[in-house]
Amino acid sequence: MKALVNARILDADTFVENAFVRFDSSIDGIGPMAEFPGADETIDVAGRVVVPGLVLAHTHAYSAFARGLALPFEPRSFHDILTQLWWKLDSALDLEAVRASGLSYGLDLLKCGVTTVIDHHASGIIRGSLDALSGAITGTIGLRGIYCFETSDRFDVDTCIAENLDFAARSGADGSPPGMKAGLLGLHASMSLSDETLRLASAAPGNLPVHIHVAESAEDEIDSLSRHGKRCVERLAGFGLLRPHSILAHCVHIDRNEAELIAGNGAYVALNPLSNMNNAVGLPDFRLLRKHAIPCVAGNDGLGSNFGRDLSSLGCAMRLSGKSPTAFGLEDLKAVLDSGYDLAGSILGSNTESLRLGRIAPGYAADLVTLNYDPPTAMDPSNAFAHYLYGMLDDFRPVDVIVNGDIRLRGGKPAVDEGEIRAEAREASAAVRRRLDVQPAYK
Repeated sequence: MKALVNARILDADTFVENAFVRFDSSIDGIGPMAEFPGADETIDVAGRVVVPGLVLAHTHAYSAFARGLALPFEPRSFHDILTQLWWKLDSALDLEAVRASGLSYGLDLLKCGVTTVIDHHASGIIRGSLDALSGAITGTIGLRGIYCFETSDRFDVDTCIAENLDFAARSGADGSPPGMKAGLLGLHASMSLSDETLRLASAAPGNLPVHIHVAESAEDEIDSLSRHGKRCVERLAGFGLLRPHSILAHCVHIDRNEAELIAGNGAYVALNPLSNMNNAVGLPDFRLLRKHAIPCVAGNDGLGSNFGRDLSSLGCAMRLSGKSPTAFGLEDLKAVLDSGYDLAGSILGSNTESLRLGRIAPGYAADLVTLNYDPPTAMDPSNAFAHYLYGMLDDFRPVDVIVNGDIRLRGGKPAVDEGEIRAEAREASAAVRRRLDVQPAYK
């Protein structure tokens, strides 16, 4: 049994000064230091704030190798961004590159306080790619992970589906600790999926939840209507792919009927506003999503690793989209965070019980982050979460990160050899660039 002592405990429900947290893989107890019962290993956090680890609900680890990539790039549409950059990059990734990008990106996420990552993967090598990625992020870095391969008509569809199904089946039976990894059925987006591909995905055994981009750009809806006579969400519903715990990333251009379908089928929407602004595709209508009680989670779509930045800017983006300073508030952020914990916990849990994430309380997973935070104003139970949003997330640099009770970052130093990981990434990314016959943009 381990314990953090002399801590300030903060989650969406609780703020406790001068306290302890006792844990192994789950939290055994918390309380004031005067009642500390002792532990086998004691870590004095010296007044640091202890918060739950973050759940990053939609990302692309291979994006780590896009930094400084100098491809010919003159996009006039979102589809051009895909064809001129992302589809060229992912097609050049072999298993070594998948592993190396996963190690580097996973390390970056760890240092930014992410303890669970939901990744949407693509690479030139399909078979074995999810093992390579999960082996890096979960096996070596130590983060919880939920993985899938984005099935698309760009690839051999049968191979994509088989990779998803096989990985999902192995994840619960490969000897890894319970609750550390799981698989979903990955699909790219409506505009890259034929009806035949959706039929094959729908018929795949296991009824896995789906992870897919939906209406990220207006082009996705235009394509769906022109080629299939239905909007994107209607197509998914027609093939029985709007399943409970499915992740629909973006949903920038959905309409009211699509929102009703999402709400009625138990799917989640992953918000990625910084990526949406970066790609100039628009912003989701959060008030539409909230009106239909659609659970929303937060992602970054692979745009960097500083996820605190995405969370701290989420409200700004949603207020801008809603053209109102009241379009998104503290309670909305709490709901987004809780939905992320609930979604990840449901997918990573057993058939009979969800993994409990997101609170610092007995019975919850010991996924914990410590932060140095010395505010200029008073912090108490009535305003602690506002400090979290406007103070801590603004400069979210953990001192310690604990995942499933294992200390993966201590005193700012990871439990892995960072120099070795960076060197491996540079070597693998150089090979990718040689395959693309390009040079780094910056020297």
